[in-house]
Amino acid sequence: MNISLPDSMKAYVDQRVSQEGYGTSSEYVRELIRRDKDRSQLRAMMLKGLGSPATGLADAAYFQSLRKRVEQRKSK
Repeated sequence: MNISLPDSMKAYVDQRVSQEGYGTSSEYVRELIRRDKDRSQLRAMMLKGLGSPATGLADAAYFQSLRKRVEQRKSK
């Protein structure tokens, strides 16, 4: 796949590649695509959650029980 960019965008990509330590512009573009894919998946999960019925109250006790479960898993 080849992508054509105007000079100003190519200069920006080149700058980001050098500043962020990417080996090539292709690595930078792949990272952008991965991030976009992650955002898209997160958005889909959030929309799915919004459409699901409420199952309980997310209060302090709920979050404390989550912390307890995490700590129990860490100790295994």
